[in-house]
Amino acid sequence: MSQGLKRLGLILALLALGFWAWRFFFPSPERIIRKNLSAVARLASFAPNEGALAKLSNTQKLTGFCTGDIEIAIDVPGRLPRTLSGRGDLTQAIMSARSTLSALKVEFLDIQVAVGGDRESAVARLTAKADLPGEKVPEVQELKVTFQKVGRDWLIHRVETVKTLR
Repeated sequence: MSQGLKRLGLILALLALGFWAWRFFFPSPERIIRKNLSAVARLASFAPNEGALAKLSNTQKLTGFCTGDIEIAIDVPGRLPRTLSGRGDLTQAIMSARSTLSALKVEFLDIQVAVGGDRESAVARLTAKADLPGEKVPEVQELKVTFQKVGRDWLIHRVETVKTLR
């Protein structure tokens, strides 16, 4: 009986290891998108002592998570609406923000990902929270982020604000 329990334990351990390995080497699109959003928030954030080379490097890494024809339509109450088209516009906006602001901390909360039936597109709905220097209350905005699968990568294709009731 003891030998049978050992075999069962070994089989269960191998199944668990196989399941873990499968999830590690072949993550779901939802997991990849969440990981990408986490990296985007980390790269969008910067400390007051960020050097010029780090600004440039992090800007390039950040735009690398986007398609070449990215579209961003931001309309935050109390601020001017802003529309960006393409990586060039995005790069300029990021560099401008990094030059104007002394620091920025970005977080994405309550991320909900829905992968399209074609498995080539996805939509993430999330709450963006930005801590701006000199502001006592963080800027909070709901966003809809559309992803497009390009090769094996999930890239951001469109970002837009979600109108909420105030």
